[in-house]
Amino acid sequence: MSDPRNVAHKKKVTQEKHHHEAKAASQAARKSRDGGANQTAATTSTPSTPAETEGKLQPGDSEKSRAVLAKLKDLEFHSRANIEALAQISLTIEEELKQREFAEAIGAIYSAQEGFHSKIAAFIETYKTKCEDLQKPPV
Repeated sequence: MSDPRNVAHKKKVTQEKHHHEAKAASQAARKSRDGGANQTAATTSTPSTPAETEGKLQPGDSEKSRAVLAKLKDLEFHSRANIEALAQISLTIEEELKQREFAEAIGAIYSAQEGFHSKIAAFIETYKTKCEDLQKPPV
């Protein structure tokens, strides 16, 4: 029977070998995608201003924008859940516990959350339009 330490070591060496091969492959792919330009040339070039890059699609912009949109939708979902939770807490404080001195404070929190929710929902609609524009091929 093999020593478990030898098996674990062999497994670790194999994983490191695969990791190094994958890293080398990704670097080779990056170099071929860049047209063989070396990395120092890319870092010494003058950075473009936002006005120069505005309107130009960069590779991956559409995917990154969709990821941002998904995160925004997640925030909106949790905001809605917070509103529902605050409504339940408000009812508990006012009706069941009869702690009316806290009713105004919980109402202010509820209003702030409702304001956030309406703002993020409007922003999502605007950003969704931008994402749809990025998916369209340039004319």
